[in-house]
Parts: sequence; C-alpha cells; structure tokens
Amino acid sequence: MKNQKNPPRHLGIIMDGNRRWAKTHNLPTLEGHRRGAQTLKNIALAAKRKGIKTLTFFCFSTENWQRSKSEVDYLMDLIHEMFATRMNELQKEQIKITVIGQKDKLPEKVSKEIDIVEEETKRNAGMTLNLALSYGGRAEIVDAVKKIIKSGIDPEKITEETVKENLWTSDVDLIVRTGGEQRLSGFLLWQSAYSEFLFINKYWPEFSEADLDAALSEYASRQRRFGK
Repeated sequence: MKNQKNPPRHLGIIMDGNRRWAKTHNLPTLEGHRRGAQTLKNIALAAKRKGIKTLTFFCFSTENWQRSKSEVDYLMDLIHEMFATRMNELQKEQIKITVIGQKDKLPEKVSKEIDIVEEETKRNAGMTLNLALSYGGRAEIVDAVKKIIKSGIDPEKITEETVKENLWTSDVDLIVRTGGEQRLSGFLLWQSAYSEFLFINKYWPEFSEADLDAALSEYASRQRRFGK
C-alpha cells in the first residue's frame, strides 16, 4: 500500500524488542540489533512511500550507555556501519538524514560519519529521517533552556513557541512502540503532548510494512481534538 489517507505528518517509533526477539529465536543478542537495523531501513523507505514527512526513530537513549561495554561497543559499530554503508538507498530516495541527541557523547568515528551523511543529505526534500542517538527527552528540554538563556531573551517574553523553536525536532502526531511495553522512556516528551499512541506486541525485528499500514490506518480512524 502506498499512500495512506491522512497520514501523520510526523511519526515517531520506539524500536523495542531486539534483544527479546533474539532470545526467542535462540540467537545472540547482537543479532537482534543487526536485524533491527535492517528493519529500520525498510520501514524508513516504506514511510516515505506513504507520504510521511518526518520520521523519528528512537535508536539509543542516554540510559543505554549503562548497558554492558560489549553491547554498547557493538551498537556503536553497527551505527557506524549504518552511516558508512547502509544510507545509500535512503539518500537515493531524497531522504534528509539528521541525528538528534547528545552527539558529543558518541565515538569520534561515529560522529564523523554522521557529519558526512548530514551534509550530503541536508538539501533532500523527500522526507526528514531523525535518528535519536544518545537521546533523552529531559536532556533535550535542558538543552533548549540553555539555548534560550544564552540568547539573552527577556524571561517575560519566553513562550511555548520559544521553547519549541529550540528543541531538536517538531511536534509528533503518532508514536508507535513495539515490544509490548507501554511507556515513552523519555522519547519526545515535549513534542508528544498531543500525540496519538499505539503499543504493539511484536518485537521490532518482526515489524513489517503491513504493520506500518495497520498503524497508519488506526491513526486515521482516531479523532484528534487537541483539547477543543
């Protein structure tokens, strides 16, 4: 299915369940992450075909640094590989690729590849793909506050719009979380004030274009009143 009726302008996806998927298939944990990276690419391409303008994947949280060194190192290597080799197909589809999060905490080799891809795709207008790396919603809000203070604006003139302008991305219409958990885990805390939520039991490596279609159909059936 290509275009959905009234698709969300901004879709956020919390990719949960890589490790549990691997366990259920008697595979190493790291294989779950590898399969999850492939699913990310497939769903990004599908989302563009369906008319979504901004897609944000929650890839690696600020809390994920607390995982074992071997797992973190593998994830950083996988992210490096993804930026170095797997973005070509996305770039051909005129997808603008950006990273949101605490980039300064990422390994230098990862940061360098991110800079290259962001520069090469910055003029692409097909869709914006945000990859949230070393990301936390509270950290994002703190960063926005620091930018506002640094700007020297009169505190009495600070509005919600002022804060929005200093965040890393825009308001999100629909948030999908795989893996059966029903929480945000710090994802887009400000931007999700009026988001629709959909929690799916499937693990992320199992998530398909058909599942995306079902999520978008569910979104289209909902009435969004924004408090009115």
